[in-house]
Amino acid sequence: MQSQKIVLTQEQKLKLSPQLFQSIQLMALPLVDLQQRIREEVDKNPALEVAREKGEVSMADMESGPAQDRASQDYDPFENSSDPGYEPSLTSYTDTGEDTKRQFLEGAVSRGKTLQEHLEEQLHLMKGFSEREYDLAYSLIHNLDENGFHRESPLVLAEGDEALLDRVLPRMQHLDPPGCCTADVMESLQVQAGHRSDGPSDIITFLQEIVPRLRDEKHEALLKASALTEEEFQEHLDYIRTLTPFPGRLYSSDTLSYIIPDLQVKKEGEELVIYLNDSPIPELRVNSYFEELDGLKGQQKEVRQFVGSHVKDARWFINSLEQRNRTLLRAARAIVEHQREFFHKGVKALAPLTLKDIAAEIDVHEATVSRITTNKYVQTEWGIFELKYFFTNSISGTGSSGSSYSREAVKEIIREIIEANGDSKRLSDQKISDLLAERGINIARRTAAKYRKELDIDSSYRR
Repeated sequence: MQSQKIVLTQEQKLKLSPQLFQSIQLMALPLVDLQQRIREEVDKNPALEVAREKGEVSMADMESGPAQDRASQDYDPFENSSDPGYEPSLTSYTDTGEDTKRQFLEGAVSRGKTLQEHLEEQLHLMKGFSEREYDLAYSLIHNLDENGFHRESPLVLAEGDEALLDRVLPRMQHLDPPGCCTADVMESLQVQAGHRSDGPSDIITFLQEIVPRLRDEKHEALLKASALTEEEFQEHLDYIRTLTPFPGRLYSSDTLSYIIPDLQVKKEGEELVIYLNDSPIPELRVNSYFEELDGLKGQQKEVRQFVGSHVKDARWFINSLEQRNRTLLRAARAIVEHQREFFHKGVKALAPLTLKDIAAEIDVHEATVSRITTNKYVQTEWGIFELKYFFTNSISGTGSSGSSYSREAVKEIIREIIEANGDSKRLSDQKISDLLAERGINIARRTAAKYRKELDIDSSYRR
């Protein structure tokens, strides 16, 4: 029989308090998500309130004295618009100006038609369809993906009735934009070429027999197979370039996603100045009534607990936001210092850098640096970059112990080498490796090929 006895053991455990967990969450949030998180916290905690939205003007600032400049009152934020429908000269205090401005603003944001809506409008105007044929046409329209191609086989939609499909499908393929309701790019190009009458007489045959072989066979072999002269062959290719490989994308309903940079780095003389973009974040404070109740004695126990816990949570939330901004600025300063050459010369001056290097400099854990740089963006003179972009390994070794050239810098140099040679001299991967070696960058041919593929550049054979 197994005996039982009390054993005393010692072990270490890390437990996260709700407040600490909240602080870690806030650190990882980008600006847009942070705004939403602040709104949720304000709605949930009655002791937390918005003191002022950034960009708001107080009543004292709004009071205009008799000597105030009228030009400032007439300021028009749209005066530099390039939209021809908006005329700044007509935006004075007149009925005409107000109408012009209203019409411009109403039309500034609109939602374009989707591909399905555009095809449905044309379908309603078509004649000669029976009810069954109309139902199939409607099903074909709503079976299209964003490229204008079939998701499911059209024969399935026609329930196996090939005669029905043959009556409906060709008419649908010639609606605007032509080439929709097809299986793939090649069929779409053939439909478009057949729809037009300005192409070479044998363009359909060229699309069926020659174009699919362009990527895998040499130009001389294709020229011989086509039985065309060099000039005729080039004319066929030029005509194909006027066609639309993905016609459905002309009516894409995908919404654009916009990035709000958390930081901005500006060059002021020889100095690099970092600005924190906190304008989307409102100023928060603890509700004065709750603060007063929190200091009073003689309240009921339930009231004291309710007020005390909410005031404590509000203060912790405000402190967590301030801690997030401080950590973000510290990490950004360290990154800018390490990548100073990048901000002066561009991507090819990007130096090797790791999370460990920044964590050691600002005296935090690597995980903290990872959180504070994920989904955080900085606006520079070279464009908008995620902070994680500046962490790149050396082409040999890691961090400061490796080469002085980072992977991203070498890839940018490869891009410059290929673009400098253009189409006149198609460089092989070995030649690229040799040219890099002349600059003191020693990488193997396979590594050069790998970086070229990451740049989405074809091999010399296909270029």
